[in-house]
Amino acid sequence: MYKMIKASKLLGLFLVLSFVACKETAKKESASTTEVETAEATYNIPDSWIQKRVDAANKRLSATEAGKVLWSAMEAHGGLENWYSNGYFSFHFDYKPLNGKGIRDSYQTIDTWSNKARHNSITDPSNTYGWDGEEAWVKAKDSTSFEYDTKFWALTPLYFSGQPFVLDGEGVNLELLPEVEFKGTLQKVVKATYDAGVGFAPDDYYILYINSETNLLDAFKYIVSYPEYFPEGGHAPEKITVVQGTTTVDGIVLATGFKTYWSAEAKDGLGEYITDITVSDISFSPTVEDNFFSKPEGAKVLND
Repeated sequence: MYKMIKASKLLGLFLVLSFVACKETAKKESASTTEVETAEATYNIPDSWIQKRVDAANKRLSATEAGKVLWSAMEAHGGLENWYSNGYFSFHFDYKPLNGKGIRDSYQTIDTWSNKARHNSITDPSNTYGWDGEEAWVKAKDSTSFEYDTKFWALTPLYFSGQPFVLDGEGVNLELLPEVEFKGTLQKVVKATYDAGVGFAPDDYYILYINSETNLLDAFKYIVSYPEYFPEGGHAPEKITVVQGTTTVDGIVLATGFKTYWSAEAKDGLGEYITDITVSDISFSPTVEDNFFSKPEGAKVLND
């Protein structure tokens, strides 16, 4: 839980943007001479709801030293209120293990308010999968379209690109760890764990490195304990992911890439470099198509 995009991938991304994640009411995009019109649903979350949720998070986080550090990071990244007010969060997440196995390359749109997701393959945007808040689903031409667990991956990229905002909710337990020096800069360190039953992998944890000068996230450690991968319990070895540049989109500071390493007793805790991630085409939008996150006709529901 990247190289420059080739021309064929750019075409795939164009199709995703044109036919899937529409950004304007009654929008028309032309791939050649064909015009497409779409009906759209508005991100209609009342400001009072957003303010209530932000106030509750602020009160909860302000009660502990770890929470105060996390809140400061959220503020530095643009603020939790802005995060929820911006609407649907879309981005191209190109996840490339250096061994060539388990490549995951999709354009996705996330409802940050309710954690719903829809992905489209970059190579063939007609192959899609998602999470509607209750069920995971996939619609693909054949079993080779997505050679990975799409149920697990539906929201996983959000836990890279959505840090530190994704740790605001109830059921998240925070612990302030001793400060460390990382890449020459002192880091405040916050560990996040989950209550039992929270998410698909409640035994996961994240250890955030928050720059003591900027309050921005510089890196985070994590484990994968997804029960489908570890039915007898346990987890994969700890990894550390390092932010590779940032951009500001609609007031939110977001990473444009990550490098992931195995954790090790080496300088800065960086072991073998194992995965390169590029994040591009980042945007927020107040609209998506009607029933955008729902299982489309012909899709398969992924049961536990």
